[in-house]
Amino acid sequence: MRAIILAAGLGSRLMNKAGEIPKILIKVGGQTLLERHLRILSDLSITEVVIGVGYKSNLIIDELINLKREDVKLVYNPNFDQGSIVTLQKLAPELRQDGGIIIMDGDVLYDIRILKCLINSKHENCFLLDRNIEDGEEPMKLAINNGSIVDFRKKIEKPCDYYGESVGFFKFSTTTAQSIANTCSQMISSGLQETYMEEVIRYELLKNPKIFAFEDITGLPWIEIDFPEDLTKAETKILPSLIIGD
Repeated sequence: MRAIILAAGLGSRLMNKAGEIPKILIKVGGQTLLERHLRILSDLSITEVVIGVGYKSNLIIDELINLKREDVKLVYNPNFDQGSIVTLQKLAPELRQDGGIIIMDGDVLYDIRILKCLINSKHENCFLLDRNIEDGEEPMKLAINNGSIVDFRKKIEKPCDYYGESVGFFKFSTTTAQSIANTCSQMISSGLQETYMEEVIRYELLKNPKIFAFEDITGLPWIEIDFPEDLTKAETKILPSLIIGD
């Protein structure tokens, strides 16, 4: 299994606190998110890693050299100021390869048990769900009805029993990953360059919902770092709760 990490964006909402760096280079507890990703993936026996980069990619290269991880492949997106669908489309050759993949947002601090749950899931196409969700439009929501996923969006449009927050990590089979690559190309050809990659995944979900499932990781610590207050919470509340490695 391979891991694809998306880390091309500007992270403009964090610049005043984190500085003008890619979000994956934010330090929490003295270590960058990138270093934490690579260590956790290695602990879980995933050594083939591809990162979609863009904004100040030279800094990510420098960090990989510092970590002695020049084996990590980088795919550059010059249009990093557009939607994350563009980065995903640049990664299409990786999506078309044989073998299952993990797709990960680069700006997440998390407990190793979360990724372990995803990797070890019996489901080939799998989301992660946290039922502890804060109110508001910002969280990406996963809607569940009769035990099955029925929607995936910030604003849920389908009737459901309940919804939780998506962690931003996904596991896909070869067939689904290849379909995602095709959908990216089709959407971009239709002028949807400003679209988030989650809309591509939602399209695949609604097209064939029966092939998708989820694992419930409620209670395990994690946070997506989008705003200055997220970084503060990451340092003061999430980090002390983490089991970092086996």
